[in-house]
Amino acid sequence: MTPGEIGTWLAKSLGDFHLSRGERQELAEKIATLESMADRQTVLRRAFELARAGLDHPQAKLILGWLEDVARTIGTTHSEPTKTLAEAYFSPGDECLDAILRLLHHSRRTANICVFTITDNRVSEAILDAHRRNVSVRIVTDNEKAEDLGSDVERFEAAGIPVRVDRSPFHMHHKFAILDGKTLVTGSYNWTRGAARDNQENLIVTNDLRLVKPFSDTFDHLWNQLG
Repeated sequence: MTPGEIGTWLAKSLGDFHLSRGERQELAEKIATLESMADRQTVLRRAFELARAGLDHPQAKLILGWLEDVARTIGTTHSEPTKTLAEAYFSPGDECLDAILRLLHHSRRTANICVFTITDNRVSEAILDAHRRNVSVRIVTDNEKAEDLGSDVERFEAAGIPVRVDRSPFHMHHKFAILDGKTLVTGSYNWTRGAARDNQENLIVTNDLRLVKPFSDTFDHLWNQLG
């Protein structure tokens, strides 16, 4: 489930100002499906928003009790331990390319891509395939590079993938992506054939939340800024 769907469920559960034993079990099962600690925090923030909106209600004490039960359930629900991911790849050669293709192939929910230029058709096909699997793909790229010969930005837009570009004389020079909200891909590697074939480049893949979160926040900031 998504944090938004669980948030909708929480709003309904607050209707009687009580989180029953059955509801606590159901909430625990829903929380266990989330893919990252950030998603859990999103659900918890939604619970606080719902409770805060009811502080002037005559049943405010019951609402606070509901919030305590929700917070306790979220805090004590355990999911499968996440394997630490810390990988490095280099080019020339296909190491970086293969890592990107593999991660895009295994993405299931979201793919937020913020890359200076995308001209490698092998990568573009993997992005389009993710979109066809109903992965929510969003792309931020450089306005000048989007018009380069070989750029696949028009293909993405034609397929219905939302794309935003910077509108300044300077470059949007990032090269990173966040997949399913939990895996960061970043490094000097541009998503081009030349980077794989000729250039000395690097690519880092990690699920360390200390890195995933600031990159996710940066993507959201750019996305909103360029909207």
